[in-house]
Parts: sequence; structure tokens; C-alpha cells
Amino acid sequence: MSGKGENSDESTGSGSGSSNRTAAAVEDHGGGGGGASPSSGVNEKAPHKEKSRMSKTSLILWNAHQNDVVAVKRLLEEDETLVNARDYDSRTPLHVASLHGWIQIANLLLDHGADINAQDRWKNSPLADAEGAKKHDMIKLLTDRGGNSYGQTGSHFDSKPVSPPLPNKCDWEIDPTELDFSGSNLIGKGSFGEIVKACWRGTPVAIKRILPSLSDDRLVVQDFRHEVNLLVKLRHPNIVQFLGAVTERKPLMLITEYLRGGDLHQHLKEKGALTPSTAVNFALDIARGMAYMHNEPNVIIHRDLKPRNVLLVNSNADHLKVGDFGLSKLIKVKNSHDVYKMTGETGSYRYMAPEVFKHRKYDKKVDVFSFAMILYEMLEGNPPMVNYEPYEAAKHVADGHRPAFRAKSYLPELRELTDQCWAADMNKRPPFLEILKRLEKIKENLVPEHHWSLFNSS
Repeated sequence: MSGKGENSDESTGSGSGSSNRTAAAVEDHGGGGGGASPSSGVNEKAPHKEKSRMSKTSLILWNAHQNDVVAVKRLLEEDETLVNARDYDSRTPLHVASLHGWIQIANLLLDHGADINAQDRWKNSPLADAEGAKKHDMIKLLTDRGGNSYGQTGSHFDSKPVSPPLPNKCDWEIDPTELDFSGSNLIGKGSFGEIVKACWRGTPVAIKRILPSLSDDRLVVQDFRHEVNLLVKLRHPNIVQFLGAVTERKPLMLITEYLRGGDLHQHLKEKGALTPSTAVNFALDIARGMAYMHNEPNVIIHRDLKPRNVLLVNSNADHLKVGDFGLSKLIKVKNSHDVYKMTGETGSYRYMAPEVFKHRKYDKKVDVFSFAMILYEMLEGNPPMVNYEPYEAAKHVADGHRPAFRAKSYLPELRELTDQCWAADMNKRPPFLEILKRLEKIKENLVPEHHWSLFNSS
């Protein structure tokens, strides 16, 4: 969680890892940087019909968030199915309106057939959100129109809203007075906060600090807790180490180890293509971390694996660690063939698996696809589909195209592995445990490093 900017021009709007997903999910899908609101684009014609269609969900969520009745009405007239559109946390426009107390928006949505008892990822109904935010007029409206307090699960009604569980706080709750920000350095900044280098008990740490103005936002708090809940479970040499969090005072803060080497994106930008030996060693580090995350039955899907989220341990670039779990999903699976019922355009376009871009059901193999793109970039020295804008690159890949192999150093075994990892059929992509075995074998057969230096200079 160090040495990288929080926002990327290739992001679909992940923003801060503990960001408000309603707003984050509807930020700029075109990769223009800065997370500009699309609310002004209701009347604009997108260059591609697919992009326009995919962004309509984002638009109606954003406009519901902004209490823009005219824009929401226009979108519903264009496509009535948007009334129950969901983001990747299963939140509907009615959830958003209820949380903020927008009565006109709620009435409009209900008049167009909105599901008044729709449940989000935490099984909260719109009425539960209104109650949590103490929006009394909204509570009355939803109750009068048949809303149930916490949503319906079959014939059973939950007794209370379900939020991501928190481990025992005594082990990781940090007193903010112990954090020393004197001489702190800004590492990255996003729409919902910033990441700074500071000190905790004399140790350099990276701190993700949520804007105080957002610390009362229920969605922000939920997502912050979700990220803490993920990180506190992770213990692996190739995963950025969670140290603690500040949850009882404002601003909310998440503290991890500070890695001095920066991120892989910047390293590749400065160094260019890596030697096969270095690329394989880096790939092994990433694969080890991901194999740990994909361990059943508690599979964690990263969903935004990219060079900016892979961090170098030190300036010597000895090892890598996987970080930034703001978009991650913790999934309990019964068997390895489970396909998780998740859709949504999450992650960064240039490294995005085609099934995610197409809003189809996907599983942990989306991370394998992103890994292939990173492996390609390490050996080629350029991002995949470098001649395309991020969105166009993702569309090109979803249409069946793949980056061209140009580097002389691309060993046949590495090329074969890359081809399999970015297969269009996610079921044909190997799991990370298999990837590890193959990379170890490739490493054993690598020729000495100086050979490649001579070969590439000829």
C-alpha cells in the first residue's frame, strides 16, 4: 500500500479501497482520470452502444445519489429495466435514494416498479438503509408502501441488518494518537481519501485515511469494514501486511506495512522489459500470494490485480507483494467448480477479464487472466494493448483479441503459460497452484542471466 497513486486512468472507478461504492461504481468509465461524475452525460451519445448500455446502470445510480429526478426519469423512459439495476454490491437505485432520504426519487422508482424489498450484499433492504440513516420521512414512505425492515430471505425476515463482521478489535484497533504524521509523505490520493507514509510506534507505515466528511457515510463505513475484515485474515509473505485500523474515531484509517520499493507499474515504466529470470521471479511472488488468496473454502478474489497493486519490498526489487484489496470479494465455496454469481464492471480495463467486461458471471479465474496480462507486460516492457485506450483495450480483448508477442526473451514455455492464463474460456485457465509448479520448472531451466544480456544487445 505504498509507492503508488490511488487513482489510475485505467480504473473503472474503484477509487479508494474503502470508498463509497455507490459513488465509486459510477465514476468515469472512460479512463479519463480524476473520477469525474457521469451525471452530465445523460444526453451524450457514447461512441459505442455497448459502453453506453453498460454505463446506464452507473448513471441511474449516480443520478439517484445526486437526487436528480429529471435525469432518473429520463433514464427510466429509455430503459424501464434500470429501475432494479444493481451495482456489484447489489445495491439498487432505491437503496441509494433511501439512504439519502430522497423522497421524490424513491416515489419515482416505486411508481416504475422498483423492488421495495431488494437486498444488497449485506442483506439490507432500502428500508433498513433508511432506518440506519434515520431518514424518518423515507421510513414512513417505504413502510406505507409495503417495505420490510431488513429484506426477505425466503419466508424468513432477518432480525437485524447484516454488515461485514469485524474480528476482535482488541488485536488491531489503533489509538490514533500513536500515529506520527510529522514529516509524512503523500503516496496517493483518491476521491474518498489518501494514502500517506507516516510512523507508528517508530515504524514507517502506510496509512489509508478516509476523508472526515465521509466517515459518517454508511456505505463508506461498510466498505471500510469489509476491507479491514479481509486484511485481518491475511498472513502471507507475498501479501501486504495489515497492521491495524482506526475505527472508533474520525477519520477512519487503515494501517499496513510500508514497502520502500514502490509499485510494479512505476518500476516497469523506469526499467522497461525485465529479463526472463527477473520476470519469472516476480511472477512467482505474485502467484504465491494469489494461490494463498484463492485457497478454499474462503476464496478471496482480488478483482483488480494490476501492476499498480503489486508492490516491491525494497529498492533492490528483491520481492513483490500483492496489495490493495478495496475491490476484493470474500467468497465461501463448496467446491472448486463453483461459479460465483457476481457481475459488474469492476477493476481496471486494461487488465480486465472478458467475462467481467461483458458483465457475465465469473469466478476466481478473473485474477488468473489479470496475472497473464501482468506477465506479458513484465516481459514486453509495455502495457498490454498499449496502442488502445483502456476501455477500447478491454473491448478488443473481449472480442477475442490478445496482445502480440514481440519480445525475444519470451520463452516458449512462458508464452504457452500466458496463452492459457488469458484463455477466453475461464475454465481453461490454470489455477495458481498449477501456475506455481510450471513457473518453478521454467525457472530451473532458465539459462544464465548474462546470456540474455548479450542476446538482447545484439
